[in-house]
Amino acid sequence: MKFRLLAASGLSALLMTGGTVFAQAERNLFDEAPWYIGGVVGYLELEGDVAVKDSNLIGLRLGHDLHEYFGLELGLDFAPNMEAREQKNPNRFQLEDDTSALRLSLSGLLHLRNTQNLHWDPYLSAGVSLTHFMDDLEDGSTFLGAELGAGLFYHFNDMWAVRGEYRTTVAGEDTEFAGIFTVGVNYRWGAYVPPKYSVSGGEIDSDGDGLLDSAEQRLGTNPFDPDTDKDGLSDGEEVNQYKTDPLNPDTDWDALKDGAEILTYRTDPLDPDTDDGGVTDGHEVIEDNTDPLDPSDDLQLFTLNIEFDYDKAILRSEYFDELDVVVKVLQRDGDATARIEGHADKRPTSKRDYNIKLSERRAKAVLDYLADVGGIDRSRLTSKGYGFDRPIAPNDTEENMQRNRRTEIYIRRSANQEEIDTRDTIEMESVEDGEIK
Repeated sequence: MKFRLLAASGLSALLMTGGTVFAQAERNLFDEAPWYIGGVVGYLELEGDVAVKDSNLIGLRLGHDLHEYFGLELGLDFAPNMEAREQKNPNRFQLEDDTSALRLSLSGLLHLRNTQNLHWDPYLSAGVSLTHFMDDLEDGSTFLGAELGAGLFYHFNDMWAVRGEYRTTVAGEDTEFAGIFTVGVNYRWGAYVPPKYSVSGGEIDSDGDGLLDSAEQRLGTNPFDPDTDKDGLSDGEEVNQYKTDPLNPDTDWDALKDGAEILTYRTDPLDPDTDDGGVTDGHEVIEDNTDPLDPSDDLQLFTLNIEFDYDKAILRSEYFDELDVVVKVLQRDGDATARIEGHADKRPTSKRDYNIKLSERRAKAVLDYLADVGGIDRSRLTSKGYGFDRPIAPNDTEENMQRNRRTEIYIRRSANQEEIDTRDTIEMESVEDGEIK
């Protein structure tokens, strides 16, 4: 029984032209990226007395380079349509219908390449194969064979190459031969080399943000991103024009990004309370719907550094006097409302969801005191916990973390009280000017 098996070369690679091929001067490619995978197409040429005709095939290759001169390659080929050959001799086996075949091969590759020019890579191959036909070919359907071959890779770069190969296979009890020709493309994974940039002819500004790359390197900003902290201002604008921190999107820690302060609200990104009305710009914009440039509409703010026992939300008696002041303000203006906000610091082990729930419980404890002890109607009170989402300082020192562990009470005065306060202010100014009304 005579037949020729297909054996494919594992095509090696295309795409990505450019780059130094196999940059061994700086690294050992075959240690860093020894594996490659490829796909092949080919042609299986069979001798005339075989029960099937010559056939096209497709295949996959998986290879592992042990070093620059020797490697192993596993091949899997499929011939999907092998036409039955009409036998003129009535004594020969006649296949009734077309069939198909699968072939598994294991080969050793001896590379003859010149290490000074690794683009061209001729090689010799030798190995064994196992071919299974979907139909019985008289002597059986599975055949073990041996093969020899030669081929040539052309490497475009470390990752991609193309290859052509011819192999001769001997198999079957009569040790008869078959020829296989394949071409294909391979990809070597793990071989990617990040680009290295060099500058000649003077310094450059790669991202066009107004800062030279050398300056960005000193500052710690990204020379390939014009807005490193994503606050709406370029790194150059922050450093050269506005004097804000290009690595912190909210330089003054008022909950508004620097870009929003300058471009939208016209507030000062270096001052958390631009109008000096007592409430930060961010709170006026986000929570209060007041004008961060008008101090007269700011809510009345009480900031209390209330310390709770660890993991507790029970008020200590030492803070009752401070809360009683808030109660008196709310009693004096019967239609005023108050919002209690709880905040926390952030430590390496802090978890956001847990801290939000804890700060909510602590804000609720303050609300309960104002209602249950101070007698303020609960309909006038709301509470919310922010955890560590709204710091007023970086959590980099114990002092700053103490500032962030705070409870804030915002009182929105009634319209009547605002009129009284305005009238009192006018009368005081008249007295100071020597006018009595």
